[in-house]
Amino acid sequence: MDLDKETVASVAKLCRIEIQEQDLAPMAQELSNILSWIEQLREVDVSSCEPLSSVVEAELKTRDDTVMDGDVAEDIVGNAPESTNNYFLVPKVIE
Repeated sequence: MDLDKETVASVAKLCRIEIQEQDLAPMAQELSNILSWIEQLREVDVSSCEPLSSVVEAELKTRDDTVMDGDVAEDIVGNAPESTNNYFLVPKVIE
């Protein structure tokens, strides 16, 4: 696919990108090359390929989803400088 300078200027205007006049022709050529490469990719038959969610096959281990009490509130608030009734005490930040 060949793009001309006018098309590149029009797309640049729509994208709110400023391209200098002397850069339009090289940019048109570069974009044409990219679009030609994309056209080549479209011609590849991928009908026999399974879609991938990742290029690296990884199987994540799962565990049973069980409700637990935790029973660690005292340990958690024990790390705080100040606490009361298992709540963190923090300085007032809004007047």
